[in-house]
Amino acid sequence: MERVKPAMARILVIEDDEPVRGTLKAMLESGGHVVTLAVNGDDGIQKFRHEPCDLVLCDVFMPQKEGLETVSEIRQLSASIPIISMTGSVGPESDGSSGRDPDFLRVARAFGATQTITKPFRMADLLALVRQCLGTGLAPGQT
Repeated sequence: MERVKPAMARILVIEDDEPVRGTLKAMLESGGHVVTLAVNGDDGIQKFRHEPCDLVLCDVFMPQKEGLETVSEIRQLSASIPIISMTGSVGPESDGSSGRDPDFLRVARAFGATQTITKPFRMADLLALVRQCLGTGLAPGQT
C-alpha cells in the first residue's frame, strides 16, 4: 500500500542568525514545506500578520525583540497556530559557567509555545516535531 504524503505546510521561521536560517529553510523544504524567513521578532510579527502560515518556528534569543515576546505576541494574534521555540542556549557553557538559564524553553511554553527544541538538532527530529505539531499523525521516529 502506498503511503499518502502529508500536505505541505507553510512555515514561518523567525531566526536572527543567517546561516541557521538557511539551514532551517533547507531542512524544512526537504520535508516538503514552504518556508517564509524572518530576520527578527519584529519582522516575524509583520510577516505573520500579512502572510498565512500553518506553523511558526521561533528562536528564543534575538536582538530587538526577544523570542519570548515574539511568541507571546503571536499567541495573542492566534490562539491555535502551533509555535515551536528553539534555542541553543540551555545548560552549562563549554567553559563550565552556568550560561543562560536552562529553563528558557520551559518559559517559552509558558509564553505560548506549543513545543520546544534545543539546538543543535537533527533534521529528522525537527521534521518529526513539525509533523507532531501539525497533527499529521506520525510520531517521532516514524517516516
